[in-house]
Amino acid sequence: MSAVEEHKAGTFCWIELGTTDTGAARNYYKDLFGWSDAAEQDYVMLKLSGKEVGGLYELTDEMRAHGVPPHWLSYVSVVSADETAKKAESLGATILKEPFDVFAVGRMAVIQDPTGAVFAVWQPRTHIGARVINEPGSLCWNELATNDVDAAGAFYTKLFDWGSEQREMGPITYTMFMAGDRPAGGMLKMTEEWGDIPPHWMPYLATDDCDYCAEKAKSLGAEVKVPPTDIPSVGRFAVLQDPQGAVISVIKLQEQPQ
Repeated sequence: MSAVEEHKAGTFCWIELGTTDTGAARNYYKDLFGWSDAAEQDYVMLKLSGKEVGGLYELTDEMRAHGVPPHWLSYVSVVSADETAKKAESLGATILKEPFDVFAVGRMAVIQDPTGAVFAVWQPRTHIGARVINEPGSLCWNELATNDVDAAGAFYTKLFDWGSEQREMGPITYTMFMAGDRPAGGMLKMTEEWGDIPPHWMPYLATDDCDYCAEKAKSLGAEVKVPPTDIPSVGRFAVLQDPQGAVISVIKLQEQPQ
């Protein structure tokens, strides 16, 4: 397992779980992905083979009072949290948390895009974000589901200087966001079948066996929201809701020809 030394600005670098029961969540994800953890004050660092893959904290009373449910939050690495937040606001976003220092480890802001999806930006100092990605049990992709792909596409390409490429995947038109020549994330349009699910960024964790992971999650009390499903030429994925209600996806990526 190779260690990540830095995250290019404009790429996803971290995921974080806000939950109603940190003890139960820690046990669930430890059993599902083999994560260990270490508490630093009220914040839990989640680790895979000793390397940080994400964070976990308990939702505050104020957050619960405002109806914030258990959720995963995706972070994008940036050069300046202040400048990015200012630019996002000028592009029609809402700044949910103004830029602030996280001790000496970095500076961040929480932003809601013009279509309603929430993400965070991270200006690294001593903490770059995840120290391992693209390995089973770690972050490998982030995907925006939104009801207005035109508005969202215009926002993110301007905010992060992402390029975009559209690909037809069966009945779905899928947008690939590009940070230079590197894929940064994806986007798809939500249909009526999604019901009242709000626009959101979905983290994907790599797995070496999607079906086994989904069955194991179910045995641990999770709900399989989308059963293991093949994406032609991409891989096999499933969507899992943990026992506290937070949703994340897992995917077994198809090996690409060399």
